[in-house]
Amino acid sequence: MKSLVRSREFWLAAVIIAMIVATNLRAPGFASPDRLAGIFNDSAMLIILALGQMAVILTRSIDLSMASNLALSGMIVALTNAAFPEIPVPALMLLAAFCGLILGAFNGVLVWLLGIPAIVVTLGTLTIYRGLIFVIAGGQWVNADAFTPSFVELTRYQILGLPLLSWYAIIIAAGFFLMMTRTSIGRAIYAIGVNPAASVYAGIEVGRTRFIAFCVSGMLSGFCGYLWVSRYVIGSVEVARGYELTIVAACVIGGISIAGGVGTVAGAILGALFIGVINGALPVIDISPFWQMAISGAAIIIAVILNGRTEKQGGRLILKQAERTA
Repeated sequence: MKSLVRSREFWLAAVIIAMIVATNLRAPGFASPDRLAGIFNDSAMLIILALGQMAVILTRSIDLSMASNLALSGMIVALTNAAFPEIPVPALMLLAAFCGLILGAFNGVLVWLLGIPAIVVTLGTLTIYRGLIFVIAGGQWVNADAFTPSFVELTRYQILGLPLLSWYAIIIAAGFFLMMTRTSIGRAIYAIGVNPAASVYAGIEVGRTRFIAFCVSGMLSGFCGYLWVSRYVIGSVEVARGYELTIVAACVIGGISIAGGVGTVAGAILGALFIGVINGALPVIDISPFWQMAISGAAIIIAVILNGRTEKQGGRLILKQAERTA
């Protein structure tokens, strides 16, 4: 019980609950089941993307191209649906995930084989992928009337009171938890984040593991490309522009250390929900959008400070234990 109370996830969940309660006092009805389900649904894509970013950050890297990957993959499936309406939606979903996987693998190859820093690679591909959207679409948008009804309605179909979009996030989060806690690749991702040099001696291929992490983030970005286009019923070069910063913010707020090796699936989910609650609560209590951005930015700074203090305390504890042993 003590370890639970001391955990970062416990206090983040408490803050989220406190925000919901406080907002409900100001705007009654905010904490209603339907409203909370709506907030979760609004946060579903961010949860999926934050999990993909988490895998990369844990390896001491970062993927700034996730939003551009999402937009490009979304445009590809949007154009495919418009040109070939007979293709079933599940096939289009697989196409989106496959496109994202290829784009993520491209990032991973540059980081792995050429040794280019991940921030440089993904900053470059961020722009490249946006440019490719403009090229393949000829600068045009894909509007609502170009999509088939099944393409648009699938994410809105409800099961047990939740849209299918929310269930996608739940299923992916469960699968991601199993991958990170029950598989060798999950353990390898954590290990190289903690100590890349020691991981080599343990038989872990650092470069290949980072490559796999980028493939995971790319595939999830591509899948979200379909979800985004289906939900907002538009494909354009402007889709999710700047959203990569929100993805990173969700990870940092959730306790994913930018130094690598530290973070949990629950933390990434709670970080995304924290942003979702803020975005849902502030307009309800008539807070200016400018203040919304300022509050989100302040939350990121506070989270980074807390992460740094936690890591330092952990280091001091290890040192004290070593001194006692000596």
